[in-house]
Amino acid sequence: MREYGGYEKESRDFLLSNNLAIGDFVTVDSDTKKYRGLIMMRYEHGDDRHIVLKLDSGYNVGVEISSIQSITKNPETPEPAEPVRPIGRTEGLPEILMLTTGGTIASRVDYRTGAVTPILRAEEINSSIPEVARIANIDTEMLFSEYSENVVPGDWLKIAKAVSKHAGSDYAGIIIAHGTDTMHYTSSFLSFALAGFPAPIVL
Repeated sequence: MREYGGYEKESRDFLLSNNLAIGDFVTVDSDTKKYRGLIMMRYEHGDDRHIVLKLDSGYNVGVEISSIQSITKNPETPEPAEPVRPIGRTEGLPEILMLTTGGTIASRVDYRTGAVTPILRAEEINSSIPEVARIANIDTEMLFSEYSENVVPGDWLKIAKAVSKHAGSDYAGIIIAHGTDTMHYTSSFLSFALAGFPAPIVL
């Protein structure tokens, strides 16, 4: 069964008329630019005038349907995601805790499917940003996986409680991986809820 999650009305009709669906790897010629990418799911409350592509760079782009001159399905597919490499720990480096809540910053791209999945393990962080292993030893904990526009006050409290559990730990700092859209709201709440915390906290 072909998938059209988030596409409605004009955008869904456009995909159907071109025999395309989510996950197809396409080349798009628009009025201004040519794109190559995977057709991605749409946010359910988005408009019906764009399709979303995941480009080779890993970034998403919305392309207005009215600007598309041609769209063709490519026979080839992007390269598979790189394998996760084991991470080593280096004695003498600071110990850092990373709490993940979702968002692109805490995700990795699987180019076989176009899916963006949350980073759950230290090995995955090392695989996507291997330079980190030369700076610090990273422990990770997944609190939840949400687009930041869906983060609500109850989630702020979950973050604050998770951080406060480590107030007496040996961690040199705590990183909270968070999506961009509502990061300022979360940081404002945490600045009051965690006032006086003995280690740096970075979103």
